[in-house]
Amino acid sequence: MPIFENNGAPISYLDQGEGEPIILVHGFASNKEVNWLYPGWVDTLVKDGRRVIALDNRGHGESHKFYSPDDYGAQIMAGDVIGLAENLGLPRVDLLGYSMGTRISVFCALQRPELVRSLILGGMGYGVVSGVGNPEPIIQGLLADSMNEIPDRIGRAFRAFAEQTKSDRKALAACMGSVRKPISEEDVAQVQAPTLIAVGTKDEVAGSPQRLAGLMPSAQVLDIPNRDHMNAVGDKVFKSGVLRFLQDLD
Repeated sequence: MPIFENNGAPISYLDQGEGEPIILVHGFASNKEVNWLYPGWVDTLVKDGRRVIALDNRGHGESHKFYSPDDYGAQIMAGDVIGLAENLGLPRVDLLGYSMGTRISVFCALQRPELVRSLILGGMGYGVVSGVGNPEPIIQGLLADSMNEIPDRIGRAFRAFAEQTKSDRKALAACMGSVRKPISEEDVAQVQAPTLIAVGTKDEVAGSPQRLAGLMPSAQVLDIPNRDHMNAVGDKVFKSGVLRFLQDLD
């Protein structure tokens, strides 16, 4: 996989297809393969006539691992996405983010509105504004010596996912421990790019997609029936809705 360096951080990415460019930004403890390649997103979008670029966020996949929380945060990680677009000479892109990737994508739109043609926010509704709970049980779960030492259900779930994706758990703990700059309702209202908010109807993490859409000048909601935060990613309703949304923009 090709690598580019952004502010001292080597970032791994894939780049396939031709056409309108779309950058895919994965969620916490995932990577470009698990979030986008294996569930068929890259193939689906390439077949739709698009240039598909997916990066491993810092601390994830094949990108550089930092062990200080100061080296993370959605704003810093948005800088990696923007740096990738600039490195590839892309003046305007669509952004598809999932979970943590939605916060990163929103910060991209706030920092460089002229770069972002459209936003697709998967697996996150009003949680973009309100946050998604206490990070400490997740950090403790990631750093525990064994699964038997993790009493918290959420901590156990994230530990299991990190092991499944063969992630660097210490890097993930640093990422989870980073200072989370709030995204206010006023910030969200500034995002002018057409936006699709796609959330599973059984997602208990995301927060209300309708409430988030109500804050934005040009947003619509796609309900993904009977899917939760973990299994909505590769859903065919999600994919077909994204294709329709993008085709309407072309």
